[in-house]
Amino acid sequence: MNFDSMCPKFEVAIQIIGKKWTGMIIRVLLGGPKRFKDIKKQMPGVSDRMLTERMKELEQLQIVKRIVYAETPVRIEYTLTKKGSSLKEVIEAIQRWSDVNV
Repeated sequence: MNFDSMCPKFEVAIQIIGKKWTGMIIRVLLGGPKRFKDIKKQMPGVSDRMLTERMKELEQLQIVKRIVYAETPVRIEYTLTKKGSSLKEVIEAIQRWSDVNV
């Protein structure tokens, strides 16, 4: 890999996963589909507003899919798309690095 010049896509990718709470959301959803309240429970400190904002961004980026079940009451779950699931190795590598270095 040539490190002398970085691809602009690399910077975009870092901006996406480096945004506050985004990596944690992806990490939580790697465990499977979750409801909003269950995601929030695993992320102490995140506000409803911030989590909602990040979920919408990740949905627009096609990293997360929002699934609405036609039940009463309506049930909504979030899951990683194929694109989102492809971040598994990246998130796991960051976890391993942080376990040793942070």
